[in-house]
Amino acid sequence: MTVPLHDWTARELVRAMADGRVSAVDVMEAHLDRIAALESSVHAWAFLAPEAALTAARAADERRSAGMPLPALHGLPVGVKDIIDTADMPTTYGTRVHASRRPAQDATLVARLRAAGAIVVGKTVTSEYALFVPGPTRNPHDLARTPGGSSSGSAAAVAAGMVPAALATQTNGSTIRPASFCGIVGYKPSLGLLPRTGILRQAAILDQPGLMARSVDDVALLAQALGGRDETDEQSFDAEVVVDDGHRALRIGLVRGPYWLRAERSTREAIEAFTAGAATPIEDVELPSDFATAAEVLTLIMETGIAEAYRADAETHRDLMPDLVLKTIDRGRSRSAVDLLRALQTRSDLRLRFDAIAAPYDALITPASVGIAPLVVDGTGDPLFATLWTLLGVPSISLPLLKGENGLPLGLQLVSRSRNDATLLRAAAQLLLSPPH
Repeated sequence: MTVPLHDWTARELVRAMADGRVSAVDVMEAHLDRIAALESSVHAWAFLAPEAALTAARAADERRSAGMPLPALHGLPVGVKDIIDTADMPTTYGTRVHASRRPAQDATLVARLRAAGAIVVGKTVTSEYALFVPGPTRNPHDLARTPGGSSSGSAAAVAAGMVPAALATQTNGSTIRPASFCGIVGYKPSLGLLPRTGILRQAAILDQPGLMARSVDDVALLAQALGGRDETDEQSFDAEVVVDDGHRALRIGLVRGPYWLRAERSTREAIEAFTAGAATPIEDVELPSDFATAAEVLTLIMETGIAEAYRADAETHRDLMPDLVLKTIDRGRSRSAVDLLRALQTRSDLRLRFDAIAAPYDALITPASVGIAPLVVDGTGDPLFATLWTLLGVPSISLPLLKGENGLPLGLQLVSRSRNDATLLRAAAQLLLSPPH
């Protein structure tokens, strides 16, 4: 039976379009048809530009017909989270305060996306100000459940086959948690691998762009095309992000702490069963008890960053802002400079210690989320199992390898030491293609 184009991976689509087996217009029409069929129930999009996307697809086909060199993401439909600037589409941060905002230029990430040949289909829903205020998006696996936050629209759009890939962000758990809930691959690279210029700022040392797709190879393809030094981002660096085709013995550890017992029992049991079936032994890895301060430290840094970043909005549009956002700003303002400096020092200490602990391993296994996606009425879910890795700025990836209650998706998270992205992705690809039995 022929696999519909909306179920192909990003890599498969790019290769097929480059080879002339399918046209960029065919690919775009297949995904736009999928959006038309499902958007009324999933609500993944804040803004759509179907005519512009089809025009760009025709131009992509014309480039190929003319024999011109084809870029790495030739003709690929992509969704962009609505906190990432796009010059030709609104970027509203999911809030009434910025409902009329039209950026003057693309974010660096979007400019690189277009230069690599990808086509932006539209802007995906974000929770308001990329915080915990949920948007209208529903989980394609169960419409009564959340897709997670704040990259809710990106996760749901990829999971529903509306686009093969989407841009996300993470300042706490906004890439890993939605990927886990929606049964897709969610990759948060090391802090600085992807440029952040033109993305809503919350806290400079926590804000990290993320990538969502159906395979590890897909997110690696995107990272390779989009990564690299950005002169306007002090955290950025150059790196090669590739996934080789070879298989080799992996050294993988299982990190149960510091929040292991906060995961639902079914989550812990699923991970234990997975590791017990591994072809090679998976070693237990202990983190010292002070890693349990991660949630408190991240919260302090994040809230003070939000208080500074959203100060002007709170002064001029307080009546339009939700209580949750205002309370976050107020808590951030109440923090002292001494508290912030202490938190930053704790982060630096934990980063160095974790890199030493993780150095012998290709990857470490940990939960991606507390459990399956909660019901919409219960919120966007707990980001706890992404918190530590976001604080440390290390690479992490959620793989759709587990099942929870009622067969709903449950991600398995892999992490590695800072800037060890290529090794992490190789390990993730091997696990995803050849999971333990």
